[in-house]
Amino acid sequence: MNWLFTPEQDRFRAEVKAFLKKELPKDWDGYPEGDQYFAAGMAWTQSLVKKFVANGWFTMAWPKEYGGAERSVLEQVIFKEEMSYNCIPMTAIGGAGVAWVGPALMQAGTPEQKKEHLPPISSGEKYWCTGYSEPNTGSDLASLETRAVRDGDDYIVNGSKIWTSSAHVSDWCWLAVRTDFAAPKHKGISLLMADMKSPGVRIRPIEDMAGHHLFNQVYFDDVRVPVRYRVGDENKGWYVLAMALDFERSGIWGAAGNLRRVHDLQRFLGQEEWKRVSPFRKAVLRNQLAEHDIEARIGRNLCYRIGWMQSKGMIPNAETSITKVFLNESTQRLSAVGMTILGLWGHCEPGSRWAPLQGRIERTYIKDRSATIGGGTSEVQRNVIAGRGLGLPR
Repeated sequence: MNWLFTPEQDRFRAEVKAFLKKELPKDWDGYPEGDQYFAAGMAWTQSLVKKFVANGWFTMAWPKEYGGAERSVLEQVIFKEEMSYNCIPMTAIGGAGVAWVGPALMQAGTPEQKKEHLPPISSGEKYWCTGYSEPNTGSDLASLETRAVRDGDDYIVNGSKIWTSSAHVSDWCWLAVRTDFAAPKHKGISLLMADMKSPGVRIRPIEDMAGHHLFNQVYFDDVRVPVRYRVGDENKGWYVLAMALDFERSGIWGAAGNLRRVHDLQRFLGQEEWKRVSPFRKAVLRNQLAEHDIEARIGRNLCYRIGWMQSKGMIPNAETSITKVFLNESTQRLSAVGMTILGLWGHCEPGSRWAPLQGRIERTYIKDRSATIGGGTSEVQRNVIAGRGLGLPR
């Protein structure tokens, strides 16, 4: 399928490309991840966010009353695609706050909540993390155990969340808690907005297999969250949570990242070192890479479809699960082929002068082991596709 953008959308893409060419260093290859990024890159990222805000790009599809520019959803898709392809850190485009907290809050929040929380997100002043996963619940999110007990005008929250991305640099947490302990597991959940500076919030860093600190375990010990920061009705937070997940899973970030990796590997195959590789092996690897080029473009088309649906006022559901499964599994396959192409050089880590492509393939190969788990496992996504997409019985 060939997607035809309007002349205005094509001009916007060209504008974004020109901006990045001007703003990024000539040898730009993306900031390193984990502690190195947060130590060296956050200040640069924040300066970039200010420029995005000034250009009206940061929350371009949001209503003007919340700091947006009321531009099309498809322009927002184009913007995110160019950011990902050019290795811009996700923190530079707002992370959870812009991607799913804000859109979900527009749908389910009170006027007061929208007025208080949406403008600081759209201006890049406040950064959000998501408190869903827990140590004892595995991939069954609805069985969460973090408790919130009503005490006057507050909830008292006790429990812990794990794999909380960027919690150590976040101002607020989009927090799922259990408020009815006798109800069926999907019925007793509420959605709160918790200030990460509240007394009783503790953050323990978690390093991933690549030695990076992005994840955290967050402990809530008698943390008070005002009732006015509950989104939606008490015990009906599952519906808000599920809606936010649909926004989370609908991005084009992964598809553009896959396409960038394919292009990087294609360029590597044309370098001097490959003159020593046998023609037969080179042909096999080129064919494998061509297959992944096709997969990356299919993934991009799936994301374009979701953007089109959102532009028509529809909320994709099974479609986002289809896209997530396809992108995550194709990402893992691409990483494995990348390591095969690089051979023993692929074991060189970022920072080594022998590491091809600055070690990005080695880094992503390690990271991508969790791609089919984070944000909802592929098994859970297939259940969503079967039930909500195909209408199959449980």
